[in-house]
Amino acid sequence: MIEFMPLLMFLCVCLVLLLGYPVALSLAGTALLFAVIGIATGTFESTYLVTMPSRLYGVMTNQTLIAVPLFVFMGVVLEKSNVAERLLTAMAQVFGRFPAGLAVSVVLVGMLLAASTGIVGATVVTMGLLSMPSMLKRGYDPAFAAGSICATGTLGQIIPPSIALVLLGDVMSSAYQRAQLNMGIFSPESVSVGDLFVGSLIPGLLLVLMYLAYTLYMGIVHPQKVPSVIDEQDKLSLSVLLQALLPPLILIVLVLGAILAGFATPTEAAGVGATGALVIALSQRQLNLAKLKDIMTSTTHVTCMVFLILIGASVFSLVFRGYGGEELIEDIFSQLPGGAIGAMALVMLVIFILGFILDFIEIIFVVVPLVAPVLLTMDIDPIWLGVMIAVNLQTSFLTPPFGFALFYLRGVVSEDVKTAQIYKGVIPFIVLQLMLLVALVIWPQLVTWLPEMVYG
Repeated sequence: MIEFMPLLMFLCVCLVLLLGYPVALSLAGTALLFAVIGIATGTFESTYLVTMPSRLYGVMTNQTLIAVPLFVFMGVVLEKSNVAERLLTAMAQVFGRFPAGLAVSVVLVGMLLAASTGIVGATVVTMGLLSMPSMLKRGYDPAFAAGSICATGTLGQIIPPSIALVLLGDVMSSAYQRAQLNMGIFSPESVSVGDLFVGSLIPGLLLVLMYLAYTLYMGIVHPQKVPSVIDEQDKLSLSVLLQALLPPLILIVLVLGAILAGFATPTEAAGVGATGALVIALSQRQLNLAKLKDIMTSTTHVTCMVFLILIGASVFSLVFRGYGGEELIEDIFSQLPGGAIGAMALVMLVIFILGFILDFIEIIFVVVPLVAPVLLTMDIDPIWLGVMIAVNLQTSFLTPPFGFALFYLRGVVSEDVKTAQIYKGVIPFIVLQLMLLVALVIWPQLVTWLPEMVYG
């Protein structure tokens, strides 16, 4: 029974979370309860808890995680400064007269917002509020409109600078070093957030192209569902287009370009992005003291949530390892048929299912540190593993009936759009994302080639 205590811990945490208790407190509380039981029964060494203060201090002084509040601040500033509204209006002027032109505009604006904000919920809600009424008014099929908005909203999970990739990069770095030490490599190589940023670029852009291809297919084969927009009031103005398009594009180029060129770390680039977002908001006269206070409050709220969950997850993983959880996972993986492929398939399935009930932050901080070191000892590339997990989570957040993106959109669209229509609309986009996952398995070079070219 003692050897299965780690699994019992994990099941208890899932049960407590389903009961609605806060994530961070559930993680830490469950872990401490099991630690007390183990100490009382002599099955858990109390010395593990002695290391807890140093672990928490390491979390709070982690230089990589400084990028989190900065990227969150950048995203919130752009969200509050009506960048999305200007972009959507300008793109509709360019593409609106073509078949599925408005849907193409939604995909492109969603991509730019994903690269600008990196926050899935903010992108889905913003695009739902701005584009859904316009698409329905122009005669778009509600299911397709809902599906395209949900799908493009989740691009923030995979297109850098994504908050998920920042957190995942830090966790993968620790897991990779632990895996190498377990293999007797005492001068371990490192993997960084920048590596994941670069590795996710090609899959992210490939997914956008797949969305666009499907959207154009719908415009040609089913024009009644995605009609062209002919409106004399929507005359193309080059100045309006440039004013809407250039600021976020320049910001994206500055942030990602600095990382790709090696001029800045992701944390330093996040500082550039936060400053650039403020400049954009000020130049467009979209910033005042009241709005700045709202931005600071939102940033603080998200940042505190992330770090509190990280602290709870650190306590949980400490007790989990104290009970021999890592060895138990290694034994389970070694007995699976297919070796590394079977273990990878099981982990991806578990993460996909957990994506229905847990946010990406909890999965990254709780699940990935437990399974990644074991997978990496099986000669799996850490950058490829990180991108696969990110795309898998993106697919999970889009899958009915529990996908987070579906709940975000359901909360902001009118009752005229039925939940069943939202579910129906996302199915083709889920198929596209599964096709991308299969492509990444068959051709892992889609992930690993660019980091090798950039960083050698």
